[in-house]
Amino acid sequence: MTAAKERTNHTVRYEPAYVRIPYPGGDVPADTGVCTDEIIRAYRALGVDLQKEVHEDMVANFAAYPRKWRWILSKPDSNIDHRRVPNLMVFFSRKGETLVISQHASDYMPGDLVTYDLGGNVPHIGIVVDQKGASGAYMIVHNIGQGPRMEDVLFRWKITGHYRYYGPVR
Repeated sequence: MTAAKERTNHTVRYEPAYVRIPYPGGDVPADTGVCTDEIIRAYRALGVDLQKEVHEDMVANFAAYPRKWRWILSKPDSNIDHRRVPNLMVFFSRKGETLVISQHASDYMPGDLVTYDLGGNVPHIGIVVDQKGASGAYMIVHNIGQGPRMEDVLFRWKITGHYRYYGPVR
């Protein structure tokens, strides 16, 4: 959660383009990214490489992942798979804990991951941090277009997933 809050100190231009990146440990340019990149970077600061973890799970369990969401996949792609919210939803449900979706702020704890439908089936993801907003709910670190921000937006959009992930179990 400290790693997520630290991300708000960075200037990041919202850029959803497909980019070839090294594997493992790859990242898009540091001054660009989307909502998933903030999650990926926060976990990487804790020593967890979501690019590697998602890719390995997709290679082993490709049928469990969505293939016809907005893209048609014929095989896993380590450049982009971890940067797609629907894939992260499947991954966190498989490798972490799936938690209750509720309208009770007390159900959401620092470190939890929350996915949303922004409307029109546009997915989004953020991470709950240990600072409360004016609403009384913990705040969310996310990037919805203006770079990484910590905002009081837990219940602003339709919640589609609620997860807890501590990293790979080895």
